[in-house]
Amino acid sequence: MFTAAENIYLVPFDGTFKQQNIPTVPPDKQSDKKDLKKKLKKSIDELDELQQLMYAYDKYSLLLIFQAMDAAGKDSTIRAVMTGINPAGCQVFSFKQPTPEELDHEFLWRTTKCLPERGRIGIFNRSYYEEVLIVRVFQEFLSGQKLPFPINKKTIWKERYESICDQEKHLARNGTIILKFWLKVSKEEQKRRFLDRLNKPHKNYKFSADDVEKRKHWDKFMNAYESAIRATSRPWAPWYAIPADNKPYMRYAVADIICKNLKRLDMRYPEVRAEEKSRFRELREKLMNE
Repeated sequence: MFTAAENIYLVPFDGTFKQQNIPTVPPDKQSDKKDLKKKLKKSIDELDELQQLMYAYDKYSLLLIFQAMDAAGKDSTIRAVMTGINPAGCQVFSFKQPTPEELDHEFLWRTTKCLPERGRIGIFNRSYYEEVLIVRVFQEFLSGQKLPFPINKKTIWKERYESICDQEKHLARNGTIILKFWLKVSKEEQKRRFLDRLNKPHKNYKFSADDVEKRKHWDKFMNAYESAIRATSRPWAPWYAIPADNKPYMRYAVADIICKNLKRLDMRYPEVRAEEKSRFRELREKLMNE
């Protein structure tokens, strides 16, 4: 019996979130690979129908945000969950080191201009949350952000959380459904995946020496994730903390959560006006007689 992923991985909205309480492996009896693949396929088929409905209804958009440590499986999860979805209704953006143009704007600018239109699914592989994650761990990055006022490191993170929450609430009020996923991988599993990338030539391109450097700051990253997620999980923009050591389970959990949230929306296909519908019989006969 599978437990609904949404119920067990939703981050509470009351500020009580603690990252050490989040497992990196699925619950017992929920890790059968064959069953998980079947359930993922069912969710993907369902998501395809929901995406088509959302595209036709054209009043909502869906923003999916993925954050995780390196090798947690962001890319593969996005690829697996979005397999079979109409590309016309979906767009993916990856955000890495800011460009000079992006640094000439406030920190939300580069992601704001990539937000999905009504009817479409937008996916952020990393996002504006990098500004309270990697920038918090490596605070020397702040000096290159051209901030106009003296930096108060005691208050800047709280201020950025507030800016993020304000923007997400504004988006939600205007029809953007925001779902945020933290894929929590264990340090041991990350090590195994890094070694796999080093040992297999066709995976070498995925590895960077910088990945090992970041591992030295594991505890700082976990604290940064905890603070950011705790401060920004809200009913209009919830966080889900998903175990990432088991990739098939992680993909199923993400797909299931997306489907359940979309099914709650009051969406329907546009209705044809009565005067147009009255001509359908005539037009049907014309086509049949061609």
